[in-house]
Amino acid sequence: MHKRLKRSLATVAVCAATAVAHAALPTFWSVSTEAEFLQGEVENLSIDTYGRLTLGPTATPAYETNAPFLWTLVPAPDGSVFVGSGNEGQVYRVDTAGRGTVFFDAEELEVHAIALAPGGGVYVGTSPEGKVYKVDAAGSATVFFDPPDRYIWSLAVDGTGQLFVGTGDKGVIYKVTPDGKGAPFYETKATHAMSLAFDREGRLLAGTESPGRVFQIDASGKPFVLLDSPYNEIRMLRAAPGGVVYAAAVNGRQAAPPPAAPPPAPEPAPQPVPTVTAEVTVVAIAPDAAASAGPAPQTPPRTSQGQSAGAIYRLLPDGNWDLVWQLRDDSPYDVAVDAEGGLLVATGANGKIYRLAGDPLQPALVARATAQQVTALLPDASGRMLFATSNPGKVFRLSPTRADRGTYTSDVRDALTVATWGAITWQAIAPSGTRVEISTRSGNTRTPDETWSDWSAPYGDPQGSPITSPRARYLQWRAVLTAGRTDAPVLTSVTAAYLPRNIRPRVTGITVHPPGTVFQRPFPTGEPEIAGFQGDTPDRRAASAQIPGPGAAPALGRRVYQRGLLTFVWRAEDENRDELTYDVLYRREGETEWRPLRQRLTDPIFVWDTTSVPNGRYLVQVVASDAPSNSPETALTGSLESTAFDIDTTPPVITVTAVRREGTRTIIAFDVRDDHSAIQKAEYSLDGDRWQTVYPRDGIADSRMEQFELTLEGAEATREVTLRAIDALNNVTSARGEAPAAAPRR
Repeated sequence: MHKRLKRSLATVAVCAATAVAHAALPTFWSVSTEAEFLQGEVENLSIDTYGRLTLGPTATPAYETNAPFLWTLVPAPDGSVFVGSGNEGQVYRVDTAGRGTVFFDAEELEVHAIALAPGGGVYVGTSPEGKVYKVDAAGSATVFFDPPDRYIWSLAVDGTGQLFVGTGDKGVIYKVTPDGKGAPFYETKATHAMSLAFDREGRLLAGTESPGRVFQIDASGKPFVLLDSPYNEIRMLRAAPGGVVYAAAVNGRQAAPPPAAPPPAPEPAPQPVPTVTAEVTVVAIAPDAAASAGPAPQTPPRTSQGQSAGAIYRLLPDGNWDLVWQLRDDSPYDVAVDAEGGLLVATGANGKIYRLAGDPLQPALVARATAQQVTALLPDASGRMLFATSNPGKVFRLSPTRADRGTYTSDVRDALTVATWGAITWQAIAPSGTRVEISTRSGNTRTPDETWSDWSAPYGDPQGSPITSPRARYLQWRAVLTAGRTDAPVLTSVTAAYLPRNIRPRVTGITVHPPGTVFQRPFPTGEPEIAGFQGDTPDRRAASAQIPGPGAAPALGRRVYQRGLLTFVWRAEDENRDELTYDVLYRREGETEWRPLRQRLTDPIFVWDTTSVPNGRYLVQVVASDAPSNSPETALTGSLESTAFDIDTTPPVITVTAVRREGTRTIIAFDVRDDHSAIQKAEYSLDGDRWQTVYPRDGIADSRMEQFELTLEGAEATREVTLRAIDALNNVTSARGEAPAAAPRR
């Protein structure tokens, strides 16, 4: 073990002098998969489904607003862009040079929908108390259509100049003529009509919320459901070349996320409170979910698709559809097809833009905005992609080519205590002229701030460079990728090693089961064995009598009764996740010396053969040790005492004090006495028949000496009487119900 320890320490370049205060085995923090890389922050980098970090497109600010939310981007004929916003209900116009002005300021708070009006100008849909305004090229506005609905979610203009308006919260779609006369076109029977588009045949498509469906509606208003999704909302519909339509589905409305707020300061984890108990909590094995749920309803309820936050559907011209991607943590807001035919997906609440490409489509993270939501995508005339964000409200431009330099900042690693850093290694493909530079920093606050160390100089050896950041609880690393003239590097994994300080293990609870309660080992083969008991089973009466009651916890097998055995089960924790062993000691109440019962147990259970000690009141102590994972110099222990409990293997004594007759009745008076535990029950049997309970004279069996009177009526008085007494620890004795023999005369 010492040789293995020295090799491990040499591998991570940890000074041997620090081993006294630290655990013996290092911990390795590795980032190598897509999910692990996605926990960090990227700038001009992409992360593909294979867990490769590569240079991606550059996202540059095109226009910054004062609005917290930007909802929609619509191109103007001159190359400028109209931007709908909230919470001031303004429409911005941004030219190709990035200069923007407030084009229209509505009385309502939100602008979720904009559409180009025939002959110039735009239609603007506002919420709440929704209205549709017509704004000319100079910014002069008039109310064009005022439906009774609260929300205007979407607008679409067909080839004849007819305006279609998707509303909520009754899900009505209106058709408005160019002169502003509108009427209901189709009532979706959903709560909201969220998105409108046209297919290549000119038919209206509508995506709804509650339920999340895609409708195809012909010119006469006849609907046909193309997609009945398990999601709550079809957030966006986008027509693509070839007659394909993409639908972004989400669970829950994404229309109005709350303003950004600083995350609350993390609360310290509560320390476990040691507990000891003399009774085991009953644990029932739950039946199958289907069996316990009762009869299934005739119409199954609509449920979300697994645990995913959203999904992207592809609707084909022939009426078929495909679920091309499910998003577990991010909610899709918009989709767009880029110049190379890939599908870009804008998401929240982490401001990520993914690209789906290949066959089948595979996702890759191409950009991450400095905002919580990416709400809208728009390809511009130059081949670049514009996108709008919320929290804060900005417009960015995504370049069509890769960046020359990109930065990845990892998530913060919590070592749980002050740690000594070892070596950092990484795997990368770096052609000549390209660079991959890895740096680290450390600190003692969960969020990096000015109290953290500065970033280290780039490490030189990817096979193992000693981390030079100061000892601390938290560590973070940064990768800078720089392209050459023709090639770009690829980073596939980074691993940092550290040696956390060894923390004392804790025994947080001890359960003393009722006397005689033991558990078979689960799934035994051959003769059933008792979990936690080592040694020969005492040969006693009723050894295999089963105790009634619910099944034991999953870690144990069937509960049975074995007189003379006492079961202890405990819980222990170790913040270093070290392997633990346990010593069990005992002492008699009033004594000060602990005596060993069993040493180096690996399971948190022990069964004691209590016939090996005299009757009395005892306590046990469980000592947990992390020695298997640490050197002898650094190993630590933690202990906890149980509550006091009684050991009594001697049965009570029955003394018949008198037998008297009163007419046809016979009265038997007897005492029951026990030296170590209370009398639990007294019973009698006539001629070996069933046992019947006798109650004490004072009405309650609660002391070590109880007096009883048994009255037999009529024919019962002629039958043979057997008395039986049981103490609190299940010791049993019996006696004949006869008058005591007279003392001999002297």
